[in-house]
Amino acid sequence: MTVKILADSATDLSKEHYNEFDIEMVPLTVHLDDKDYQDGVTIEPLTVYNAMREGKVPKTSQVSPLTFKTIFTPYAEKNQPLVYIAFSSQLSGTYQTAKMMLQEVLEEYPEAPIQIIDTKCASLGYGLVVLHAAKLAKSGASIKEIVDDATYQAKHMVHLFTVDDLEYLYRGGRVSKTAAFVGTLLKIKPLLHVDDGKLIPLEKIRGSKKVFGRMLDMMEERGADFKNQKIGICHSDDLERATQLANRISEKFEIAVDDIEIVMIGAVIGAHVGPGTIGLFFSNKPNN
Repeated sequence: MTVKILADSATDLSKEHYNEFDIEMVPLTVHLDDKDYQDGVTIEPLTVYNAMREGKVPKTSQVSPLTFKTIFTPYAEKNQPLVYIAFSSQLSGTYQTAKMMLQEVLEEYPEAPIQIIDTKCASLGYGLVVLHAAKLAKSGASIKEIVDDATYQAKHMVHLFTVDDLEYLYRGGRVSKTAAFVGTLLKIKPLLHVDDGKLIPLEKIRGSKKVFGRMLDMMEERGADFKNQKIGICHSDDLERATQLANRISEKFEIAVDDIEIVMIGAVIGAHVGPGTIGLFFSNKPNN
């Protein structure tokens, strides 16, 4: 049996990606205007960004235990291999919930070939790991080959983020109120990365024009073998700047723009970073 890949909506992959590679998606929840929505299913990212521009504060929550049990049980019953590649355990409780529910399912079906990986990745960095695994699954790879490769790809995935407004990170507890206030006044653009699954501030850069230059420098310092991997860029309703970054990467590293994956940040990640965020993802060692 072909191994099925399960991912959650924090990959920021499009519906086309899920369909093309036969990936099953489990949505996280967005709370907005006293209603609950399923990320990527019953709410679009633009709805969240427009609400945030109006001063609303959307909240998010992880996948429920019952949802995971409902997903895992049929695979266990049929003995069909399933790999759940999960959003960073440092940013959501979804991975731990999945582990807990898998233990319950394994009590009834101890031989069930179901595995869970904590990628410690987020957004399209996480999405690129999932796409890699899905391509392997489609080619007939074993569950062990997929788990080993996804673990390797996740370990070597570099995330670089810049946000347009520090206020959103302040609301999420990522920066202090003083830092947010001073940063906004001085037009400071923070550069952040993901380290061991956590979102960590790297540098403060004065002026948005300098941010992309620094991102390209860091890409050169931290990345490797760009022509033999998929580069990812995500944006929260700022396709123009995302395309500008893609063009600069194309020129600097001689990569075709069409080979760079550009996606809009989904509603759950977007609720924390706010409109105008740009993320860049690449591997520092794409081939094992």
